[in-house]
Amino acid sequence: MSPAKRRKKTPSAPVEPVLDALAQRYPHPECALIHRNPFELLVATILSAQTTDERVNTVTPGLFAAYPDAATLAKANLVDLQEIVRPLGFWRRRASQLLELGQILDAEYGGEVPQESELLEQLPGVGRKTANVVRGNCFNQPAITVDTHVGRLARRWGWTESKNPVVAEKDLAKIWPAPELTDICHRVILFGREVCHSRGPECEVCPILQFCPQIGVANS
Repeated sequence: MSPAKRRKKTPSAPVEPVLDALAQRYPHPECALIHRNPFELLVATILSAQTTDERVNTVTPGLFAAYPDAATLAKANLVDLQEIVRPLGFWRRRASQLLELGQILDAEYGGEVPQESELLEQLPGVGRKTANVVRGNCFNQPAITVDTHVGRLARRWGWTESKNPVVAEKDLAKIWPAPELTDICHRVILFGREVCHSRGPECEVCPILQFCPQIGVANS
């Protein structure tokens, strides 16, 4: 193949300087979903689908006061559950998922949340992203959560070309240090929310502008 026909390599941001800058900005990142244990984070993450973490955090205190564990959730009244999660939208589906979740955890896992991704992903309302959130934050397992912010910034920085979360996760796993995966995800998510927006990224105040190839920014 002639040089003229070769595909031009997409520029990418240098990984270490970008991660260092994010670590300086967010030295002690935490999960945005308020929780005290794996059960609470699992429930909160399931509820966060198609809504914001902030809104979930307004609902979960009352939810966990009424149903503090899988055993109590398993015996919940469906109508009562629906009323609690109604502010999040899709309340019938959400309530049904939580009731089934409590019943499965109580009956099959002794009320505990399984640590294995394969088992987590068999639970109602749990996909790969939710499983990785729980594994990384509660069980200290290397896991990358490719949400809308992580996926967008990874493409913008040239670390992946894929919009498929599974493919993006594999691409990032090749270049991110395994012991820091959970913290890196939190930092990228925070940065995406605060600075590197989908539309109108605040490049003028961006601490990594000098490293950023700004892929797709002109079309954002």
